[in-house]
Amino acid sequence: MKIEVKLPDLGEGIECGDVLDVLVDRDEQISKGQDIIDLETDKATVAVPSSHGGRVTMIHACRGKTLHVGDTILILESSPDGTGGEKPAATAAPPVEVGPPKVAVEPPPQSTEPTRTAEPSKAATAQSSGAQVEKAKVQEAKATPAPVTAPPAGRSQVIPAGPSIRRFAREVGVDLTTVAGSGPGGRITRDDVLQVVRHANHAAQALRQEGTSAGPKETDTWGPIRRETASRVRRTIAAKMAESWSTVPRVTNFDDADVTELEKIRASSKKDYASKGIKLTAMPFVIKAVSMALKEHPLMNSSLDLEAGEVIYKEYINIGVAVDTDRGLVVPALRGADDMSIAEIARELGKLAVKSRDNDFSVDDLRGGTFTISNLGAIGGTYSTPILNVPEVGILLVGRSRKMPIVVDDDVAIRLMMPLSLSYDHRLVDGATAARFLNDVIGYLHAPGRLLLAP
Repeated sequence: MKIEVKLPDLGEGIECGDVLDVLVDRDEQISKGQDIIDLETDKATVAVPSSHGGRVTMIHACRGKTLHVGDTILILESSPDGTGGEKPAATAAPPVEVGPPKVAVEPPPQSTEPTRTAEPSKAATAQSSGAQVEKAKVQEAKATPAPVTAPPAGRSQVIPAGPSIRRFAREVGVDLTTVAGSGPGGRITRDDVLQVVRHANHAAQALRQEGTSAGPKETDTWGPIRRETASRVRRTIAAKMAESWSTVPRVTNFDDADVTELEKIRASSKKDYASKGIKLTAMPFVIKAVSMALKEHPLMNSSLDLEAGEVIYKEYINIGVAVDTDRGLVVPALRGADDMSIAEIARELGKLAVKSRDNDFSVDDLRGGTFTISNLGAIGGTYSTPILNVPEVGILLVGRSRKMPIVVDDDVAIRLMMPLSLSYDHRLVDGATAARFLNDVIGYLHAPGRLLLAP
C-alpha cells in the first residue's frame, strides 16, 4: 500500500518553509515519528517527522525546495500490518541513528556553493568564514585531512551522523555528504569535520599566496561583488522590519538610569551566583524593572486591533529578549517574567545564551512576547531608535553603562549611568504614558532594593 507523507500543519500560522536537508534515503525503512527533513520556517528550523512507517519509494523533497502545508514530502510503501514493504537487499541503506525531534541551525550551503565540493580550490571560498570554528579546536586536529566522497548523483544520501554533529557541521559550513566518517560503522565524528575545515583553510592560504581566484566573480560598475541567497530568516526579518517601519508611527524617548547602587549589589553577589552556575549581569535587573513597570502601565503591554477597533490588554507579561545569532536577530520570549525573581531570570537568560550559541531555538521559543528588550551595551552602543516588534507597542534598548559626572544634592558626583531608548507605537501610546513608564523603570533601577523585595 502506498502512503503519501505530507507536510503537516506546524501551527503558529506557519504556511511554508524551505528544505534544508533530507534525512532519509530512497529504499530506506523508516518508522513513524522518525525525522525525515529539516525545514527552515520564518523564524526557526524544525525537524519534520514522518506520519507513517514504511519503505521510502520516492522522495519529492530536495534541498532548497519550498514546501507548503499539505505538499508531499515522500511516498512510502507499507504492508497491510503497517510494518512496511519488503526492502531490496541490494539497495539497502546503512542504518541511521534517529534522535529525538530537534531544532536545527544555520542552513547548509547549496550544492552549487564552493564548500560542497571536494576540490580545495573551491572549498576555500566558503571556508574564509572558518572563524566560526574556534581556532584552538582546529589547531588541535592533528590527523591528516579526512578523505571526502561525492554523493551519488540524482538522489539524497544518508548521512551517518548524529544531531549534534549535524548542528556543528552547519555552524562551520561543512557539507556532511562530502565527509567520510572514521567512527564505528563509518559514522562521522567531530574530528572528521574539523579535518575538513583545516584542509580547506590550508587550501585557502595557498590560493591567497598564488593570487588565484577561487571561483567565478561578478562585477558591477565599481568592482567585484559576490551574491548570496538570503536565508528565509533574513527575508522574514526584512519583511517584518519594513512592515513595522511603514505602518507604525514610532516615537523614541531617551533617558539615563543611575545604576551605581545596582552595580554594587551585582558585583557583591556575582560570586555567589557563579558558584551555582549562573552569570549575573545587569539584564535580569532590567527585565525585572520592566516587568514591574508593565504591571503599572498595562497599555505598554497591549496591542492594537485596528480591524475590530479594539485594544487588546495582555494579562500576562512575556519579555522578548533580542538575541544576535549567526542566523540573524531572533527574539525568544521569557514567559511570566513578572513572577520570576532576579535569580530565576538570570538562570533563564543563561539557558537562552546556550540556545543562542547552538542556534537551538524552537518555534515556540520565539512566540508570545508582549514587550521586547534589546541589549546593545554588550557591543558598546549607547542610544538608538529600536524598531517595534509588531504587534507589540513598546521596545526598550539598553546601552552600555558608563561613568558620568552627575549633580547630586548640588554636588557633582561620579555615577554609573545606563542609557535607555524607549520606542513606542504612537497610535496607542501617548508621550506622557511612555514617559511615566520609562520613569518608573528608571526608578526601579536606581533603587534595586525594590526589585529584590518585590512581592
